[in-house]
Amino acid sequence: MNVKRRQFIGAAAGTALAALNGNDTAKAAPVTLRPSEYRNRQDNMSYRRLGRTGFMVSEVVMGGNTISPTNFKHVELAIDMGLNYLDTSPAYGRGRSEMGYGEIVGRSSMREKVFLNSKVSVFDNSRNEFYAGLYQELSDSEKKKIDAEILETMERRRILKTTYFGVYFAGQVNEVLKTFRSNVMEKHYGAKIDRRKVYYDHVIQSCEESLKRLKTDYLDLFMCPHGANSPEELQIPELHEAMDRLKKEGKIRFVGLSAHSDSAGILSAAVKSGRYDAAMIAYNVINGDFVDAAINEAWENGVGVIGMKVARAVYPNRKPKIYMPKSRLKKLDHIIPGRMSIPKKAYLWALQNPNLSCVNSDMINEELVRDNLPLAGMKVKLVPEEDPSKFEQLKDSQEYYDTL
Repeated sequence: MNVKRRQFIGAAAGTALAALNGNDTAKAAPVTLRPSEYRNRQDNMSYRRLGRTGFMVSEVVMGGNTISPTNFKHVELAIDMGLNYLDTSPAYGRGRSEMGYGEIVGRSSMREKVFLNSKVSVFDNSRNEFYAGLYQELSDSEKKKIDAEILETMERRRILKTTYFGVYFAGQVNEVLKTFRSNVMEKHYGAKIDRRKVYYDHVIQSCEESLKRLKTDYLDLFMCPHGANSPEELQIPELHEAMDRLKKEGKIRFVGLSAHSDSAGILSAAVKSGRYDAAMIAYNVINGDFVDAAINEAWENGVGVIGMKVARAVYPNRKPKIYMPKSRLKKLDHIIPGRMSIPKKAYLWALQNPNLSCVNSDMINEELVRDNLPLAGMKVKLVPEEDPSKFEQLKDSQEYYDTL
């Protein structure tokens, strides 16, 4: 990477963030970086540092949503081609994704070829269910106060800003609203929940079950929350206590999180907490203008960033169908003209950001492995937008969400 360019971008981002916070100058905390750690290093693959972990990860990494005990052979091909990072979760296939990867990393010769990441899935389900029940017991006047706080949060977090928020799967908006309600309820009624059971014990149990399915005794990276919807979720002390225990026991090496919604706000909160070593966030040509400064802030502070939903934001051939303005494709074609598939253009757009560690690609078969992995290391010239309004999305309105 061009070091001078990275330093310039990082400094500019820090100054911009300081201005937003009302400060005259930006003061980044000193960052301690581990020595570079390569796995499965090959000449035909390009690698980048994943923040202070020191992991040198392939620029394109393997998403695990469709991996299973009967669908993993293409992963072995990807590893042969230089890929060295596997992403999974208990939620993918109800554990079948982890079991599929277990068929690979369970072999001693393969485990040290890859960096392995899993997550604490749906940890917030029991939290949301508890607070939903408690909400129903409130008086009408108390409910109105809670609803008013939720609405204020939506407006402040730009949830109705469609170019920022982005909808990547059915039910995403409802998940966010449930989280907001839980956050407000916890502020007022947090003493009523069994915090150890809902938070601490859930993290420990999730990790131990993932290790069994993956047939390994440690994870290189462990993400919690999985699919964070708000910065408040990063501030639950029991989650950090559980992570500290798992690190002490040698079951995880580093801590991360993932977020589909409010990417910039959650990433910035993760950086400021000093607790997270890496984050996987929704990052694409649609929300990039909102998220770039947070990515630069993360780079300055040694937090590695993995881009996800990079192609999903612009790729119309997906299930279930999510409304997609045609202006999104026009915007991508303007920035990267020429004959190339939509997903390829989307990944290449993201990889031109030198402060991004890698992109997560849900490569479901051998064809996509051979198609996407060669994008690593490829440089393209991005054509600037002369008139951004030319590619304006749907106006921010309730009608956008009524299409879901």
